[in-house]
Amino acid sequence: MSKALVECVPNYSEGRRKDVIEAIVAPFKDRPGVYLFDYRADEDHNRLVVSLVGNPDALQDALIDSAKIAQSHIDMNSHQGAHPRIGAVDVIPFTPISGITMEECVQLARSFGERYHQETKIPVYYYEDAALIPERKKLEVIRKGQYEVLKEEVRTNPDRKPDVGPSELHPTAGATVIGARKFLVAFNVNLGTTDVEVAKKIASYVRASSGGFCHVKGIGLALEERGMVQVSMNLVDYEKNSLYRVLETIRMEAKRYGVSVVETEIYGMVPAGAILESAAYYLQVAGFDPDQVIEMRLLKMMGEQG
Repeated sequence: MSKALVECVPNYSEGRRKDVIEAIVAPFKDRPGVYLFDYRADEDHNRLVVSLVGNPDALQDALIDSAKIAQSHIDMNSHQGAHPRIGAVDVIPFTPISGITMEECVQLARSFGERYHQETKIPVYYYEDAALIPERKKLEVIRKGQYEVLKEEVRTNPDRKPDVGPSELHPTAGATVIGARKFLVAFNVNLGTTDVEVAKKIASYVRASSGGFCHVKGIGLALEERGMVQVSMNLVDYEKNSLYRVLETIRMEAKRYGVSVVETEIYGMVPAGAILESAAYYLQVAGFDPDQVIEMRLLKMMGEQG
């Protein structure tokens, strides 16, 4: 897999201490075979999301170095934030880009999980396509009750035993979820109200588990620092449910409560297709073809010419 390219978007339970954030990200900078595309932290979520692309071997080495730094600085027993989490390094997903199949990404995730536990002593759960237990394909199943509940139930409930490691969490770093999946779009819609129940109700209308859109996961959160609430979502297959379709449904439902959409957020990197489809919808462009975008056409020609 020397020519393979993989995307990886590790999430860490730290979004407030700038020195810790920079230390966690440092192993990804100026490292051969690893390309740091983006990293951003949210104080309300108390979460750091890092977007990487690289060679699988180089990525794994960098992820281990970063995890050890996070492990030494984050104590889940005192961690607080709006976003669901079970560990200092909460989730590490691998996505195939080129020169590697999804099946190979699954094997990559599982072998990395074994190494990760061996070097950090943090237990591992596998999710999405790498799941060993069908129910664990869904991240929300693994994170049910979050760190506080899992650290108690993991000792007594066999259904909550990690896939790698003993039936207990790391005393400060919790557990990490590792998997292989398609491109995911982290899409947030912020609403002009402080009533978090409105966001929770709307999230239940759009997420798949409550009868909403397939391939959409969502929760309602309070953004106390900003005086608003958020419908925080993951679109796990943007080709089957577009950003604009989800947004317009949220806008319609918000009107029921006399609430407006203040802004939206795309967290981390996003495929061009997800943005262009919504842009064409709002501009009402008839018969739009992504090749009409100069940069997209140029990249395609460069690829065709090697």
